[in-house]
Amino acid sequence: MSIIIFLVILILVWQGFYMVGVDWLHLYKPYSVPSPLGVGKRFIEFCSDGSIFQSVGNSLLRGIAGFLIAVLIGIVVGLLISHFKYLNKNLKPLILGIQTLPSVCWVPFSILWFGLSTQAILFVVVMGSAFSISISVDNAIRNIQPIYTKAALTMGATKKQMYLHVVFPAALPELVTGLKQGWSFAWRALMAGEVMTTSIGLGQTLIMGRDLADIDQVMMVMIIIVLIGILIDKCIFSVIEKKILRKRGLL
Repeated sequence: MSIIIFLVILILVWQGFYMVGVDWLHLYKPYSVPSPLGVGKRFIEFCSDGSIFQSVGNSLLRGIAGFLIAVLIGIVVGLLISHFKYLNKNLKPLILGIQTLPSVCWVPFSILWFGLSTQAILFVVVMGSAFSISISVDNAIRNIQPIYTKAALTMGATKKQMYLHVVFPAALPELVTGLKQGWSFAWRALMAGEVMTTSIGLGQTLIMGRDLADIDQVMMVMIIIVLIGILIDKCIFSVIEKKILRKRGLL
């Protein structure tokens, strides 16, 4: 209930700011500042023709597909880095450096290699999140208490048994946190990829609003992007985190 009251107050303050700055004092041009009423009106218009649902659906499919590919790559690379000292010493610093690159830096490569296609968007998503996931996997494994692995080795555990029954279960809470961070990078990279291509999605809808100087449409897409990110975090990652912590008696 408190969150609803907070959001209502936030919207009222936003509308008040718009009325004072645009309607009364004329400090800003109407096309340069979005208003809650304008954003709501634009949302209803997009809902009436179903275009917003198509954009959200396409973006979610691309985001999930790219994220799953990034998870696969990130886990493999993370395991290799944590297992081989040579890779940890030489490859990990390079991955840390590449991770700092903004996702938009990969767009020129994706367009040159894949054209204006879905594959180009997926490439940007994967490159934007896979490195973060690999670092998270490596950190999760390295933060395991040594007594767990020593005890398993003492009892004669093989490498396979070590990873399946000791390493992964012990690293699971931190792995989930790393995957959640990887999803945020993937979702952000997706928008960068869609903005630069012609595929229907939230990013393309946002750039269309910019081209039409429709600030209400731009703000509407931004709000939808934020809400989807919050929903996925609350409905998927937070639920998984709570289940793991509750199972271990930490919640």
